[in-house]
Amino acid sequence: MFNRAFLTVSLLVALILTLVLITLVLPRLVTFLHARGRTYNIQDAPSKPVAIVFGAGLWYDGSPTPILRDRVASAAALYHAGKVTKILMSGDNSTVDYNEPGAMKDFAIQLGVPEDDIVLDYAGRRTYDTCYRAGDIFGLQEVILVTQGFHLPRTIYTCNALGISAVGVDADIRTYRRRSLLYWNLREFPATAIALWQVHVSHPEPVLGNPEPIFPLEAQ
Repeated sequence: MFNRAFLTVSLLVALILTLVLITLVLPRLVTFLHARGRTYNIQDAPSKPVAIVFGAGLWYDGSPTPILRDRVASAAALYHAGKVTKILMSGDNSTVDYNEPGAMKDFAIQLGVPEDDIVLDYAGRRTYDTCYRAGDIFGLQEVILVTQGFHLPRTIYTCNALGISAVGVDADIRTYRRRSLLYWNLREFPATAIALWQVHVSHPEPVLGNPEPIFPLEAQ
């Protein structure tokens, strides 16, 4: 009797673990395969009208974290290489004391990007929000997404699923701390599962507003 109950519980636990594993790993695999042929380095990237930089946190003094600095630096390199003509800085500005887009802009200007060619999205609180608003608010149809390799599959898949033709450029400029990199990679498993649910099932509407097309009179 005990053995039968133990076997039943063991099978149930194994089934639950298998379902959890599939739920987390399969979306990551799908997005990885989708992004594999759409990921470039700066030199080989195709020319697009705009590069989108995703927020990645600020230090207590309001300066960009190393991961965010690398994203901005990579976008600046794309700009200076003539691959893009504008850079959309998308991040969180939900409180007065936390302004990711502003910090990203300041750093890009330090790297020689003209202020007139930098556009700020203050409501890019999540990857999904950034991609959604890129099309709905800023009128973008073709973009280069700039972020680290662990994040690129989710960004490329999400933007394409929301109707924007997107490729990505890897912003892994430096070697990150092992613990930090482990955190970001592990975080991508549930984040990717949520992203697929959002673009294919729930379709949440982010913070929106009046359209602010980056190229109001030009076809991209």
